[in-house]
Amino acid sequence: MGSDRAVRQSQRRAGAVVRRATAGDAGRLTRLVRTSRAYEGPFASMVEGYRVGPDYIETQRVFVAADGDTGQVLGFYALLLDPPELDLMFVADPAQGRGIGRLLAAHLREEARSAGLTSVRIVSHPPAEGFYRSIGAEPVGTVRADPPAVMWDRPELLLRVG
Repeated sequence: MGSDRAVRQSQRRAGAVVRRATAGDAGRLTRLVRTSRAYEGPFASMVEGYRVGPDYIETQRVFVAADGDTGQVLGFYALLLDPPELDLMFVADPAQGRGIGRLLAAHLREEARSAGLTSVRIVSHPPAEGFYRSIGAEPVGTVRADPPAVMWDRPELLLRVG
């Protein structure tokens, strides 16, 4: 239960709560992805037209970090169980530096552990690799570009959760 306590402490520090996403969050999550400064310039094509649909939210484990007072969406992640992989993780640009990414990562670890997983694969957006390493993910390889969908190589990491 120590990790539950760590998630609660992270929530207090970040001023946010993590909750399960609902179908009604689809538009907000889609906007968060499409407007992310992390995907400007050469990375823009990756999120152009991207959609986080209600069907995806209802069938996957998608969690939102929301402001504890206003309910504003500050970030989210999606965990796939089979095979175990972090499918998406985004923090809203105005919420960067508030500990939201670390809050989501702590929740991800707890969620993965509760599902009986021992590790989670992360194929990282290249500029985010440092963040994932800072939360303990270990580099295990490189996923090669796959044009036209993805035009650049991406770091592959493993986050141990067991």
